[in-house]
Amino acid sequence: MRILHTGDWHLGRTLEGRSRQKEQEQFIDELVEIADFHKVDLIMMAGDVYDSVNPPAASEQLFYEAAARLTSGGRPLVVIAGNHDQPERVSSVSPLVLRQGITLVGLPTSEPVTVHAARTGEIAKIAALPYPSEARLGELLAGDSGEEELRLAYSTRVGKLMQLLGREFTPQTVNLAMSHIYVLGGVESDSERPIQVGGAYTVDPSALACGAQYTALGHLHRAQRVKGEGMIRYSGSPLAYSFSEAGQAKSVTLIDVAPGGEPTFEEIYLRCGRPLVRWSSTGGLQEVYNWLDEGRDASAFIDLEIRLSEAMSMNDIQRLRKSREGIIHIRPIYPQMEMELEQTARSRMPVQELFRKFYQRQTGGAEPEDSLIELFLQLTEEERRQPEEGEEN
Repeated sequence: MRILHTGDWHLGRTLEGRSRQKEQEQFIDELVEIADFHKVDLIMMAGDVYDSVNPPAASEQLFYEAAARLTSGGRPLVVIAGNHDQPERVSSVSPLVLRQGITLVGLPTSEPVTVHAARTGEIAKIAALPYPSEARLGELLAGDSGEEELRLAYSTRVGKLMQLLGREFTPQTVNLAMSHIYVLGGVESDSERPIQVGGAYTVDPSALACGAQYTALGHLHRAQRVKGEGMIRYSGSPLAYSFSEAGQAKSVTLIDVAPGGEPTFEEIYLRCGRPLVRWSSTGGLQEVYNWLDEGRDASAFIDLEIRLSEAMSMNDIQRLRKSREGIIHIRPIYPQMEMELEQTARSRMPVQELFRKFYQRQTGGAEPEDSLIELFLQLTEEERRQPEEGEEN
């Protein structure tokens, strides 16, 4: 069975007031082209269909059109809600589309999804878990669990539900899982609005161990693999949605897997979307105008940082913006701001990067192994949770 894994479309999202609608339409065109060209049997969309619980009508229309086009040849599409989505809105049209091979899972349930691949005749069982809020998990598990069990860590409860969802896996079926969560060890960017508060909603990779051959995840916008049972991957977002994603190659993931077999995957890189780039000028305004005259990054959205010795006037700012509509941010940096800027950048650095730099300083430039970084993150998470556990006891 050939599966296409995508997620984090964020239809309706803007960049500092600039619409991304045309870019998202281009993505849907490209996604349909990829699905047809590669003869995909099943599409898994791992959450955050929309960017808000009340998306624009044009965004809803784009989603419905995408679903219709992707399933026009009898190809199944399974969609789960993410933390940005209103669950009932995502699943509201289920009675109309289920017969077209479109499964919309808005709220967590203990029932897996079953789909049939028309081309191969194979059956896939999917442990599909939409974004599991603390309240929804409590409701789902309340009937089977005592009060003490319900007070266990969020990660443990996610694991219990994944086990329930995977109970129909068999050696004769393609066994898959899908969720919209933050798994410990994943690399974040600024454009993912957190689904956890203080790390409380972080999930250990072991919680996903339900017997799935492949687990399709959504929420993190950088495509990446996560260590754990079977193959676990984030497909990443199809467009760069913040300048923290500048330079990232966006993709969807193509998986081939047979019942009882090991999955293989390929990243299919996308052509759509305007790039997001960061310009850092040390040569003043003239250097920036030279770049503009050269046509540098002509189609990109630009985050401009410019080092100056004299104050920048409003006329300078207006002239820059008129020179290129893609300039989003203009940040003049003056000599007295250099030290403050360096301190701010360090404070925003992901904890794993701070640890990596600390390790390099202590060892004379050696790179820490992935297992050491993972252990450090686990210890940090345990330390963060201790006060909460002490309050509960």
